[in-house]
Amino acid sequence: MNYNLNQAPDKAEQKVSTFLLIRKLIRLIGEERRNLLIALAAMIVNAFLSLMGPYLVGHTIDTYIQTKQYHGVLVFAGILLTLYIVAFFVNFIQMRLMGGIGQRMLFSLRNALFNKLQDLPVDFFNQNKVGDLISRINNDTDKVNQFFSQSLMQFIGSILTMTGAGIFLLSINLPLGLAALSPAVIVWIFTKFISPWVKRRNAASMKSTGFLSAEIQESLANFKVIIAFDRRDYFRKRFEDANKENYKKSIQAGIANNVLMPVYTFAANIGQLIVISLGIYLILNGHFTLGLLISFIAYVSNFYNPLRQLAALWANFQVAMAGWDRISQILNLESNLQVVENHDCVKSNSYLSFINVTFKYPNGKEVLHKVSFDLERGKTYALVGPTGGGKTTTASLIARLYDATKGVVLLDGKDIRSYKPEERSKKIGFILQEPFLFSGTIRENILYGNSEYKDFNNEQLSQAIKEAGLESLLEHFDQKLDTKIQTSGDGISLGQKQLIAFMRAVLRKPELLILDEATANIDTLTEKLLDEILKKLPSSTTLVIIAHRLNTIENADDIFFVNTGKVVHAGSLNDAVNMLLHEKNES
Repeated sequence: MNYNLNQAPDKAEQKVSTFLLIRKLIRLIGEERRNLLIALAAMIVNAFLSLMGPYLVGHTIDTYIQTKQYHGVLVFAGILLTLYIVAFFVNFIQMRLMGGIGQRMLFSLRNALFNKLQDLPVDFFNQNKVGDLISRINNDTDKVNQFFSQSLMQFIGSILTMTGAGIFLLSINLPLGLAALSPAVIVWIFTKFISPWVKRRNAASMKSTGFLSAEIQESLANFKVIIAFDRRDYFRKRFEDANKENYKKSIQAGIANNVLMPVYTFAANIGQLIVISLGIYLILNGHFTLGLLISFIAYVSNFYNPLRQLAALWANFQVAMAGWDRISQILNLESNLQVVENHDCVKSNSYLSFINVTFKYPNGKEVLHKVSFDLERGKTYALVGPTGGGKTTTASLIARLYDATKGVVLLDGKDIRSYKPEERSKKIGFILQEPFLFSGTIRENILYGNSEYKDFNNEQLSQAIKEAGLESLLEHFDQKLDTKIQTSGDGISLGQKQLIAFMRAVLRKPELLILDEATANIDTLTEKLLDEILKKLPSSTTLVIIAHRLNTIENADDIFFVNTGKVVHAGSLNDAVNMLLHEKNES
């Protein structure tokens, strides 16, 4: 399955409307519906109170100021002051509510995104850069949050104010109101035409930010190699290119985001010029009053000032929608490793069977072709073959890190796809050539995913380690279980990492244990120690060993030679050696 997030979407995906994207986003924050409704009510009240001001001012001028009834002026001044104070407190409530909604939405959005990443298969992470995924979780979610917490209420408030002002303009004088609003029609057509372009520019800017983040992550993750080979110049050039591209896309997005402001300002100026010109003409002909003209000018400002704000807010909205597009790409994905129903159970001496298994990576060549073999309980099997021959791929299919393109893998007589992830991981242990450790302690690392020992204290855990024959491995660490592990295991040797991964896997008591070059970075004495521990595993445990050093597989019950899409019995260790030598000569 193709999980590449940076490939161009097909036409069907491109037609997803902004309205549908907003609906999905609102559905995600459905728990905030009550607070959103309260904030919306506060906005409506605030807009109504603000719009009453110009009408009261015009009424006061025509009724009291021109007739010099100063008592009425004071009364209406008090009414206006009261309206503005109430509007201030209503606006404060609205802003406080939206600030909380924005932060909770950011929390929920990042949680949903990270949890979705946990559900996706290895395929997904092979096809996407970690830095870009980090950018989507941190940067893109923050763009959506900024719009919701800071701009959404202004956006809706501006629309409410504009709508109210437009109603007042048309009700006071219909012909003059239509003339005043005519520039807004041109602005609306221009905005509708240019919005897709603004969104594309912002999407490109976010994508380039993701690439820049990926470049930084890759450089820092491989900094030891950079220093060892003294290739700072190479990675400096790669970063410079990525940074220049990000700068270019950011400039283009900035231009797109600001192109609406001068257009909206020009429309506002034209609208005011129309009102003043026609208003004075109507006054001179006795069809209008001075108070109404002042009210009318105020309502024109109340219509076009929010329109100018919308120029900036609309750009923020397009940024948020571009970010939400990138977030939705992940949230809409589904794992291709779904659990399937399987009611048939095959009775067999084999614990695991490959039946006509074919496998190819997305957009890659075929790695295995109609492979069939059986692994019996309690036996030790070795996979040998040249580099790139398919050994690790075969082991990954055994552990269901991938699904076969064709054919079936049976685990304990059942289709391996019918096991839930927790059931499968309990049955199968996998020790990688380069094990991953979390920052924390050895205790936290070896208990990862182990529900049986999760509530054990150090004394109980030490006893369990002793019973499993792993106690001698802890002697390699000064502080035993409390030894601190830095990010990604930095600060300890690769061999020590493998010892921790070994303890983590063995303590889970798997029925099938895969060792992918698990002793490659361990000294001979420790390797012999691990070999003794493996011999103490239950007699029913099946071992699958991938190794380039042939001495590590000399005690295997059966050896498979993996190459050119085939997995064949190699027979004895000598036969395996001869196959490797023949393959080397052929190449």
